[in-house]
Amino acid sequence: MSKLLITLAILSLLFSLLPSPTAAAGGRWQLLQKSIGITAMHMQLLNNDRVVIFDRTDFGRSQLSLPDGKCRNDRFDTALKVDCTAHSAEYDVTSNTFRALTVQTDVWCSSGAVIADGTLIQTGGYNDGERRVRVFKPCDGRTCDWQEIDLGLSAKRWYATNHILPDGRQIIIGGRRQFNYEYYPKDTDKNVHNLPFLSETNDKRIENNLYPFVFLNTDGNLFVFANNRAILWNYASNQVVKTYPQIPGGDPRSYPSTGSAVLLPLKNIQARNVKAEVLVCGGAPKGAYVQAARKKFVEALKTCARIKITDPNPNWVVENMPRARVMGDMALLPNGHVLIINGAGSGTAGWENAIDPVLNPVLYRPDNKAGSRFEVENPTKTPRMYHSAAMLLRDGRILVGGSNPHAGYNFTGVTFPTTLSLEAFSPNYLGEEFSNVRPRILLPTSHTKVKYAQKLFVRFRIGGNVAQNLVSVTLVSPSFTTHSFSMNQRLLVLPSGQIRSLGKKTYDVEVAMPRSAILAPAGYYLLFVNHQEIPSEGVWVQLN
Repeated sequence: MSKLLITLAILSLLFSLLPSPTAAAGGRWQLLQKSIGITAMHMQLLNNDRVVIFDRTDFGRSQLSLPDGKCRNDRFDTALKVDCTAHSAEYDVTSNTFRALTVQTDVWCSSGAVIADGTLIQTGGYNDGERRVRVFKPCDGRTCDWQEIDLGLSAKRWYATNHILPDGRQIIIGGRRQFNYEYYPKDTDKNVHNLPFLSETNDKRIENNLYPFVFLNTDGNLFVFANNRAILWNYASNQVVKTYPQIPGGDPRSYPSTGSAVLLPLKNIQARNVKAEVLVCGGAPKGAYVQAARKKFVEALKTCARIKITDPNPNWVVENMPRARVMGDMALLPNGHVLIINGAGSGTAGWENAIDPVLNPVLYRPDNKAGSRFEVENPTKTPRMYHSAAMLLRDGRILVGGSNPHAGYNFTGVTFPTTLSLEAFSPNYLGEEFSNVRPRILLPTSHTKVKYAQKLFVRFRIGGNVAQNLVSVTLVSPSFTTHSFSMNQRLLVLPSGQIRSLGKKTYDVEVAMPRSAILAPAGYYLLFVNHQEIPSEGVWVQLN
């Protein structure tokens, strides 16, 4: 063998030993509940560290019984007129327990948001639930349950998106065959308002503009993405302020093509003009939904695209994920990273419309240079396909549940059975090796009330020495998550002063709360201290 061939062989061996950019890097999976009796199609974390979970009432009998005397008697139900099983549950994160909740009308493919006092206002659904408003007020005991308001909505809302506005109202946008929007509560405006953008982006064969991605921009307007287009929209005057270019390739990203999107962390929030950037990842290419109906599963999109929505002349910047993904969930982590989790490698959303489950989450670091932002994490053993959900918990874990690509509960004889389990994914930052740099918040205490523009001292303890320039304090809003989109998900990096040592490895730092409800609508947020990108447990604060 020549010296050249020997050298090449040695180099090849050395390169094979180096970690590749798509090698599994970390994270740990934990099975929390083998079965909660229902599938986690919709999830919302509340400020008592409990998660409200529900699927749909016309799946047939679930595996979670209702309390005696709580049977649902619904003559409109398409599966069971009398059903003594639950289709909603409350999961207690602290005790790892759950209990049945009573929902009376069909919540399938609905939406919601938490208002300023911590109450979940949940809207719409299917069949007899399409104009319902449901209220869930968290409590310390086991007595709180759903309260339903008949005809609480002015229009039928199925696959709509909700967002909290700076004045505290919810705006409810779109839904199947609804090219309009309305507000809740109805105190000042009971009307339905036409939104031409929704009809313009509607594909009549597929309706590829459902569950639009909606974010409150830092100028008070709403960024709305539907199908393959995006606008900046003044909802008060119903005027399009800006039309954004299409993502290169022009492929659809919203349901049923079902990519996902996040508003990236808001920084420098004391600036006169706060910059905002949106990240859209994955989805299914044009024609994939029609092909899936013929059982031909087209590879999902591999691209992520970022756009600075506050720029005068914004453009999308495209990069490739380690692998293609449709129906992925995107969760903002306390340190500002993004976790992409769940979903499939081929097909689209819909009944039995996807194959090739993507078991590895992917970490995305927005501040890294392009080409070094993605990191593949350790895989789960549980496929999370259509009707899955994922969300951030106060302790920094990601709660993962759901997966039911069938029109009912189906556990046998299918490739992807209905999944009733709950898992937690612990990102690498929760590893024991970081215990010496992990902060523990001493002040503020849980449920402290804070005001806009207030200066607040955050006190924390660290086992080792503090790195002055590597401490940040973040606020994260709990989101309503369903169908690969987390409504009202938002993270703000709070302006902070110098770290002060108080002795005994205890420190404090003065931070400034957001100056207005445009930056952060009033409500409950999780406050985290991050040290060297290792977050503390969060503390609930109420911004008002």
